[in-house]
Amino acid sequence: MRSDVLADHMLRGFYIGRFQPYHDGHHRMVERIAGEVDELVLGIGSADDSHTRHDPFTAGERIMMLTKALEDADLVIYPVPIEDLDRNAVWVSHVQSMSPTFEIAYSNNPLVVQLFTEAGVEVRQSPMFDRERLEGTEIRERMIADDGWEALVPDAVVDVVEEIDGIERIQRVSETDGADSYRADTTADPE
Repeated sequence: MRSDVLADHMLRGFYIGRFQPYHDGHHRMVERIAGEVDELVLGIGSADDSHTRHDPFTAGERIMMLTKALEDADLVIYPVPIEDLDRNAVWVSHVQSMSPTFEIAYSNNPLVVQLFTEAGVEVRQSPMFDRERLEGTEIRERMIADDGWEALVPDAVVDVVEEIDGIERIQRVSETDGADSYRADTTADPE
């Protein structure tokens, strides 16, 4: 937590991602943000999508991942599901209507940065952490192959994936029948 906190004003940030799954790159970003704010809203993007290769986990399962992985964090966390709107001009007001009030948004996604900036919200960016390995698509591909994904996510996320039989799910939904079940998400951080 910040050491200069005034008793009557807590600084709250907002960080959005799909968290499909929540991985060590996200975790390092939250740890970095924890040094700047007192509370953090974690926007779970594409909350309405699940059971696909691109978005295998439900919003509730991602809330479990975040909550369990961050239970020892020195930060108050508010996981908030954010459904896709597909209307960028009103996306920030949609996010704000679903979330506790926040003063700072954290994102490296150029569209998200632009939308928050246009809405007058302070945006802070950060360096990516080991982006070659800590990237959702890479981790999901490793899950499909059931090969080495566990080392890239917090232990609590491994536990949740095992509890929900997530490896079997992502393997099954990744089998193709010729139909295209992928739906692009342009409003949230890509991972």
